[in-house]
Amino acid sequence: MDYRSKRWRRLRRQALGRAGYVCQECRRYGKTAEATTVHHAWPAEDFPDYAWSDWNLVGLCSACHNSMHNRETGKLTVLGEYWRRRVHPPTPTGFS
Repeated sequence: MDYRSKRWRRLRRQALGRAGYVCQECRRYGKTAEATTVHHAWPAEDFPDYAWSDWNLVGLCSACHNSMHNRETGKLTVLGEYWRRRVHPPTPTGFS
């Protein structure tokens, strides 16, 4: 995934705008922090088909984004798994 590409910059801007530039994890607790980072709820490395999907992107502050990943293993933390379970791929039309 090329985080320097024009396509990513546009998608990132849209995801942050959708979040109102407010960290969605902080918001769960009634706090307000600026969302400056976009998190892939379904990690791009593990789910490349979802990497460019807007439904997969969550606006977070830097501290919350860091708490989503174990930086040593690269895997999601318990909190990261919570968000992955919370964010679902869209159901195809005609299916439930």
